[in-house]
Amino acid sequence: MHSRLAKEVIAAFAIDGTFARHIKGYQPRQAQIEMATAISDTMSHSDKLIVEAGTGVGKTFAYLLPAMQSGKQVIISTGSKNLQEQLFYKDIPALMKMFDLKLQVALLKGRNNYLCQHQLDKQLLEASKVDADILDDLLKVNQWAGVTKDGDLSGITSVTEDAPVLSLVVSTKDNCLGKRCDSYDSCFVRKARQRAMQARIIVVNHHLFFADRILKDGGFAELLPDADVVIFDEAHQLADIAISYFGDFSSTKQLNQLYQSVINIYQTELRDTGQLKQFAARCQIKLSNLEQLLRSSELTDWRSLMGNKQIAAEAWGLVSETKALMTLIQGHLGRSELLDDSVEKLDTAISKLENFFHCEDRQAAYSIEFGQQHIQLRMSPINVAQQCQQLFEATTSWIFTSATLQMDKSLQLFASEMGLSDCPQLILDSPFDYAKQALLCVPRELPSLYNEQATVNKLVQICIKAATAAEGRTFILFTSHRMLKLVASQMHGRLHLPLLVQGQASKQTLLNKYRQLGNAVLLGTGSFWEGIDVRGKLLSCVIIDKLPFASPDDPLIKARSEAAERQGKDPFMTVSLPQAIITLKQGMGRLIRDEKDRGVLILCDNRIVNRQYGQVFLNSIPDMQRTRDLDKAVEWLKRL
Repeated sequence: MHSRLAKEVIAAFAIDGTFARHIKGYQPRQAQIEMATAISDTMSHSDKLIVEAGTGVGKTFAYLLPAMQSGKQVIISTGSKNLQEQLFYKDIPALMKMFDLKLQVALLKGRNNYLCQHQLDKQLLEASKVDADILDDLLKVNQWAGVTKDGDLSGITSVTEDAPVLSLVVSTKDNCLGKRCDSYDSCFVRKARQRAMQARIIVVNHHLFFADRILKDGGFAELLPDADVVIFDEAHQLADIAISYFGDFSSTKQLNQLYQSVINIYQTELRDTGQLKQFAARCQIKLSNLEQLLRSSELTDWRSLMGNKQIAAEAWGLVSETKALMTLIQGHLGRSELLDDSVEKLDTAISKLENFFHCEDRQAAYSIEFGQQHIQLRMSPINVAQQCQQLFEATTSWIFTSATLQMDKSLQLFASEMGLSDCPQLILDSPFDYAKQALLCVPRELPSLYNEQATVNKLVQICIKAATAAEGRTFILFTSHRMLKLVASQMHGRLHLPLLVQGQASKQTLLNKYRQLGNAVLLGTGSFWEGIDVRGKLLSCVIIDKLPFASPDDPLIKARSEAAERQGKDPFMTVSLPQAIITLKQGMGRLIRDEKDRGVLILCDNRIVNRQYGQVFLNSIPDMQRTRDLDKAVEWLKRL
């Protein structure tokens, strides 16, 4: 027996329902109605539900309509900023208009998306010390700050999205003064959170959700209300994001800023205490030495790195110097409010460093990640099922959906990873006719992946042949930046079509240019595999360099594999293969976006054909036509 909400939603999606009256040419989709019905019943009974909805099911409206008609407070969490903004600015307003709903809706981003007025005022006071280029941008930000209503830095168009000035004026946990701030009443972060508390529908992203539930971000009492319903779209990202929040991390950038803040206190407030500068400077030197050693090693597994006596000595030397600095500061407590604050921060930093350097938890991976100007030290638990089980409490309705959750026709792997083993599951296939709309080509005579030069040469040959036949309109997706650069360098001058390469400009700029040109070839890695919607004839060909297995040397993959072995499981089948299948499905999903799209997918990896596990990949992807004849794929492209 369906709930009252489910019956209302079924009526809305019917051939004579509200959607039919407002959308020209509307035809009910059985899978969409089935999804909306299941979600409505889940909301009505404070239950949980996992749904994989293939491309074209219409999952967004299938969860939005029940959410908006339920009368409950609902948090909708997305994996990407693009989807978050699409929901808030496009889909929700469209439904409100169609159904004549008057709901309070809030868009809440992480605090590092908002302008901090205190930091802006501080930078303006120190304008004489700022470079001319940054000063020019700082004045533009100040002008914008006088007119913005929400302080969302994505709304500023007078400076580029990667302008250095933005990092100087953004709100962060570390620079937030909370109620002690002179700008507290007008604070954009505080106002955004107030709107969220009062709203019926709150749109957030996964990072913000986990930050709220796990970290209870500082500065204000709480970020998000305890809503009646939480819906996760793009839920395939949840396990990795949960791991980062249930783990811990330190950054050399944060450490250096902490030491520098002590030096600044000496220079501005406590000029009679020269030891503050000396001790903090010694910490900075130790930190710099450690960074240089880590970069020269190029390893990322901390357990392996601690086998290097020089690195171990510098690491523990950094802890000793930081403890000495904290002891010194404790002798001056009460003389400076900022200095008093630094004691707690130093104590936290020491605790994090000691835990990381000892790396005693066998159920965690300890790794370092190299940024351009800093290094991150990260502790990641290899399994978060138990923590997630506690997080998804029974009094709230929890809905998890994505186009890519299944492996070999089952959602059990996702369910077990997220501690949802007893949760109802639903797989809804795409309504698209992939057998007519798409062709999968795995070309014959591909060289061994171990022969890099031969692989590059063959890949370039395939890409030029296919892209020329498609008259551009091609995405080439890579599993590594190295392969992207090698192929891009060889294609320049040989392909007589516009070539857009990741790194030339921002992701959005490249996508806009791709759409404007109409005959371009775009080369990209990770961020271009998902969350991109290019419909119609603009995209007719997707080429993937190889099956997207994560590196076995990745510390988290290594730790998970070792744990699987200890449990008597096959690490390849339980760790490496599922991750690769989800990623491949994301990349393939760029090709067919609606019922009129047609295209060719070229996968340059023999393993999907000649390895036993290749069948698991084929069982997990849409059932499209297949060929090993590249010429047949080229003929397809010429006819599109």
